Amino acid sequence: MTRSVWAWVRMLGGAGILALLLWRLGTGAFLDGLRVIDGGALLVAFLIGLTTTVFSAWRWCLVARGLGMRLPLAAAIADYYKALFLNAALPGGVLGDVDRAVRHGKDEGDVGRGVRAVVLERTAGQVVLISVGVVVLLTVPSPVLTHLRGHAGTVLIGVAIAVGVGALLFLACARLRHGTSRWASAARTGVAEIHEGLLAKRNWPGIVLASTVVLAGHLATFVVAARAAGSTASLLRLAPLMLLALLAMTLPVNIGGWGPREGVTAWAFGAAGLSATQGLTIAVVYGLFAFVAALPGAVVLIGRAVAKGRATRLAARATEPQPRVQLPAPAPALAAVPVPAPVRVLVTTGA
Repeated sequence: MTRSVWAWVRMLGGAGILALLLWRLGTGAFLDGLRVIDGGALLVAFLIGLTTTVFSAWRWCLVARGLGMRLPLAAAIADYYKALFLNAALPGGVLGDVDRAVRHGKDEGDVGRGVRAVVLERTAGQVVLISVGVVVLLTVPSPVLTHLRGHAGTVLIGVAIAVGVGALLFLACARLRHGTSRWASAARTGVAEIHEGLLAKRNWPGIVLASTVVLAGHLATFVVAARAAGSTASLLRLAPLMLLALLAMTLPVNIGGWGPREGVTAWAFGAAGLSATQGLTIAVVYGLFAFVAALPGAVVLIGRAVAKGRATRLAARATEPQPRVQLPAPAPALAAVPVPAPVRVLVTTGA
């Protein structure tokens, strides 16, 4: 019941943000997002999406193999495309990741480990995004930096609270690692999997590289969307606004990824002295680009459904009872054929 309520909260939150934007800015920005897209921009966005998907799948492979699970790169790319399509097409924005986690876990005989591999893989990407976003937002002029400077005391208190909570969690985990309870065992398993999946020397360079390429790809897609929407702002001015939008996309309140991204982008562009309507149009174009880039996942989904249906039909045909074949009656034996008397006499006398 709690999961059901939370799912409704996620969808209603995203719908509420979109409704507020429609009320304040009208439908023009959404319709402009459809009008400004051309074939060249779509092709560029699709190729960028291909690059980010391949590197995301490679990052997943590194994490899964670090946890002792098999995951070929080709299969990971197909599953990642399918997950991206389901995330974009279904409410919630995470059902595709749940599907690939459970599917891989079942294939490997350990659903729990499969889920943790996906969680760690996504966490690695979020850590790189947050790290780069914090550095840029604290150093490059933007509405966020202006607000932070105006509320420096509040920011320092928030940072101190966050550091304190982090320290308490670290101490709690350290104590649990030496305990014997079920929670202590779970903590030890979690720490060991974080080390093996993310922090091991054989893994972390590739994970950082893949996450950096993925983040660069998302930013490049935002730039293409901004140029398609008619924005002439410099990349230095756009960078903090785009990173803020990407950070908003991590909020678990959306409908297929729509909601916080559009709201934050509209606010950021308006606060930066640019048009809030143009910011919303850019977010809409980015959302459409992301959906087009995920369309190969639909091909994967349909292809697997067709293959599964064919396999089911073949299995059903193999279990059907085979019809009996009526063989012809055997020919009568020679001994049973009557022989005339004169022939018997000749045979017995040797004539």
